[in-house]
Order: sequence, then structure tokens, then C-alpha cells
Amino acid sequence: MFIQMNVDAGIVIVSGVILREVIINTEPVELYKLLKFVGLVDSGGMAKMVIDAGEVLVNGEVETRRRRKCYRADVVEFAGESLRLVATGDSA
Repeated sequence: MFIQMNVDAGIVIVSGVILREVIINTEPVELYKLLKFVGLVDSGGMAKMVIDAGEVLVNGEVETRRRRKCYRADVVEFAGESLRLVATGDSA
């Protein structure tokens, strides 16, 4: 499966939280692949390790499923970064 993402879509502030928007044109995106593609980890293996360790939040809750399906409007948090997924054509 080919996933194309624009990791520099923009920065928005929601309720005082800075979110980096990530534009996706394919849904769903597996969580470990998202972390790798946006550069928050160096490899898919590292992504799986941090997810297994409970270090990743999806929509404010700890997520330990590596292949958790992520969709537009999901917010993923890891290592002090917050990402909001935006589908092609949805960016503000």
C-alpha cells in the first residue's frame, strides 16, 4: 500500500495546544507507519517499540495497537509532538 503524506501541511493551535497538521490522501493509515513517515522515529521497528511501551496517545488515550487504523481528525501524540490528521482537501 502506498501512502502519500504532506508532513508540512501547517501548524494550528486548538485549545492552547499546538498541532502539526499531516495531510493524508489514503485512509486508514496504520499508527506505526504514521510515526515513521512523519519522522518522529527512525524506523518501523522503533515505532513498534514506543507503541508497545505505551508512549503514544491517540485522541488522548494510550494506544498499544501497532496497526491501529488512523483516520482524518485523529490526534496522535508522541515525544512532545501532537499531530492532527487531515485528509486531502480538508486543511484549514
